[in-house]
Amino acid sequence: MINPEIFRQYDIRGIAERDLTDPVVRLLGRAIGTLLVRRGAAEVAVGRDCRKSSDRIRAALAGGLMETGLEVLDLGVVPTPVTYFSLHELNPGGGIMITGSHNAADYNGLKIAAGRGALHGSQIQELRQLAESGEFARGRGALREVPLVEAYLDRLAQLLPPLERPPRVVVDCGNGTASLTATPLYRRMGCEVIELFGEMDGGFPNHHPDPTVEENLEDLIAAVARHGADLGVAFDGDADRIGAVDASGRIVWGDELMVLFSREVLSRHPGATIIAEVKCSMNLYRDIEAHGGRGVMWMAGHSLIKSKMKQEGALLAGEMSGHIFFADEYFGYDDATYAGGRLLRLLSESGQGLAQLLADLPQTFSTPELRLETPESVKFQVVERLRERLGSRFRTVTVDGVRVEFEDGWGLVRASNTQPALVLRFEATTPERLGEIRQLIEAEVREVSDSLQ
Repeated sequence: MINPEIFRQYDIRGIAERDLTDPVVRLLGRAIGTLLVRRGAAEVAVGRDCRKSSDRIRAALAGGLMETGLEVLDLGVVPTPVTYFSLHELNPGGGIMITGSHNAADYNGLKIAAGRGALHGSQIQELRQLAESGEFARGRGALREVPLVEAYLDRLAQLLPPLERPPRVVVDCGNGTASLTATPLYRRMGCEVIELFGEMDGGFPNHHPDPTVEENLEDLIAAVARHGADLGVAFDGDADRIGAVDASGRIVWGDELMVLFSREVLSRHPGATIIAEVKCSMNLYRDIEAHGGRGVMWMAGHSLIKSKMKQEGALLAGEMSGHIFFADEYFGYDDATYAGGRLLRLLSESGQGLAQLLADLPQTFSTPELRLETPESVKFQVVERLRERLGSRFRTVTVDGVRVEFEDGWGLVRASNTQPALVLRFEATTPERLGEIRQLIEAEVREVSDSLQ
């Protein structure tokens, strides 16, 4: 009845009308509710993004949750960080965000927290076993609407008060939920905000809201030039990931944003631990060390990063995908509206633009994230074979996929946890070396993939 492939490494995700039908979602609600009730929960907060399937899924999910006796605190249509905020503001026993994140419009999913900790890995699989067992808690719950966006904005406005030199910023909401939080916050900070695609539309009619894809930033780049803005920021559909471009329209990737944020954090907290995932530039890790910090390379995935942050006592973490986690002045979860506010504050305090602030980084040449479509049933096998083949010949890091490291560059292959794809990325000190490393790794990927399909 339930497609087992929807149970991912750090959430539940699938095609809404095929994998997340009402009966399946209601069953998932009963399983999640049972898990939370067994942990002593009486309430669960539920938020949803603006996808066309999210209202339907919310109704089915709430029905299942209430059958276990939980009171459902319905947050309405909100960015994912508002649902995370509810775990601190309302202190329920858990939270669920209905979102397809950066996937295509026909996808949807569930991000789940027990207490304030996100479920991931084996916990997601335990939830699957519970759903299949049919052994659910029983009770009579209720549904209560709890609007929270204004309280969230008030909290962020306290943390990020009006700026002395507020930048002019273009904000591309991508027809997602960022228009509820990013635009109003930045205006409260005193910024002149030019908003793009602020009307929520789960069909994403203008461009897909994934700020890691260059073509999705074309409108932002053009608007920054047209308005003479100091920078532009873009968000994914549920506003937990940020993208940025500087005044000249150059894309500032997630690891470059992390360079800026890590320098700021380390200036206030010398020796702090900072976590970044395996797709990040060698420049970031070297820059953290050069500024007296302790850099930790870790697995991609919001749940996995948050768990590692707690384990290491890290004050900052980030991913290439634009998930940025602040724990120095904030709650430690990934919040793109807040990250954008920190970026605006940083520019205001420094009196410099993004390009100036990054001018001292050594020049390297890199690819963006490259996705190679690979069947779900094969992608992890490909990575496992590559670990063996490449590990016997080169220095590798295997915390997430396999990262082959050279003195003058590196190449990465890992299985996507949200799509039927392999994710590749390459970096080197010259374009020629970049091409050599990419050619070497891609040839290995093709050979192994062909042998398994």
